[in-house]
Amino acid sequence: MKIIVCVKQVPDTTEIKVDPVKGTLMRDGVPSILNPDDANALEAALKIKDEYPNTEVDVVSMGPQQASYVLRECLAMGADRAFLLSSMAFGGADTCSTSTTLAYGVNKIGEYDFIFAGRQAIDGDTAQVGPQLAQRLGLPIATYVQSIREIRENSVIVERQLEDGYEVLEVNRPCLLTAVKEMNEPRYMTIIGIEQAYKQEITVWDENDLDLDQNDCGLKASPTKVFRSFTPPPKGKGEMLSGTVTEMAHSLVAKLTEKHIL
Repeated sequence: MKIIVCVKQVPDTTEIKVDPVKGTLMRDGVPSILNPDDANALEAALKIKDEYPNTEVDVVSMGPQQASYVLRECLAMGADRAFLLSSMAFGGADTCSTSTTLAYGVNKIGEYDFIFAGRQAIDGDTAQVGPQLAQRLGLPIATYVQSIREIRENSVIVERQLEDGYEVLEVNRPCLLTAVKEMNEPRYMTIIGIEQAYKQEITVWDENDLDLDQNDCGLKASPTKVFRSFTPPPKGKGEMLSGTVTEMAHSLVAKLTEKHIL
């Protein structure tokens, strides 16, 4: 069995700040991490590899050269091969352009039974790249997968997370599945795995290797552009009401009337 996992290096959002003048993210000095949902996607692939020993797991990422650190983390967790799509031509890509580049990368890697991806990246929260990649590859897709129930010869049975429960779907293979954090607990890297990961070569491809026109990737092919990033203003201090239910209800109505809400 062959599985491809799409991963992304993202800034640690607990450390990130926004430039109040430029309205852009301040990435300097901010540590980068493996996107959390992508770690769940990788763990799902590795669990299949544990159950089916002949399975090969490849990881692919689009990003700058430093994204190789995240790919080596994936190798140390148990992935077999790593591919980095990296070029100045890929810079400034939105989700549409990113999915195009990833589709070319996936096609160059070759045949596969599954493609796994995280539900969304914490630096954008769009949850669009996975579905767009499936559309470009012509694949059936199940998003927000919280569990894989059964792998069949030509399909897979999954649970898809909903706001108030889940639904059970049968998806034909090959297919693309996006994982949520509730799907599993990602494994830790091992000492031996880390040692082997840094001995292993990461394959790096640019637009020429992918036979991808520069006008079809990066900023040039991005129909959307980020105008400004900002932190929403803090909410005002809340007020607790006390007394009986009737007294609190009267007090609440009076306050809402005072503010002309009622």
